[in-house]
Amino acid sequence: MNNQQQHWTKAELQIYILLLCANADSKVTQEEIELIKTKTDKATFDKMNAEFSEDTEEESLEKIQDNLVMHEYSHKELSNLRREMFEIFFSDKKFSMMENTLDKILDNILY
Repeated sequence: MNNQQQHWTKAELQIYILLLCANADSKVTQEEIELIKTKTDKATFDKMNAEFSEDTEEESLEKIQDNLVMHEYSHKELSNLRREMFEIFFSDKKFSMMENTLDKILDNILY
């Protein structure tokens, strides 16, 4: 794992979290990717997708936690992020056990 601290913007962190949500059930669909792309510009998506693809789930969670402490999120911002996470989770009309587990982990990290 790269020990160098990554400093992401809120937008980059959002995309990284959504990519993790899309991968929660180990089946990233084109629909999930397209939904995530609508939330950012191509450069940000490409940057975060490239980084995400190199990380393990443990590394991803550590990076998310490290970057969350660098930003002060309002309750409204966190609510919007949670809503977007659920859009990704439910894009296939199912909420798998793996997605539920990741949701609980992220809930603990976010709050």
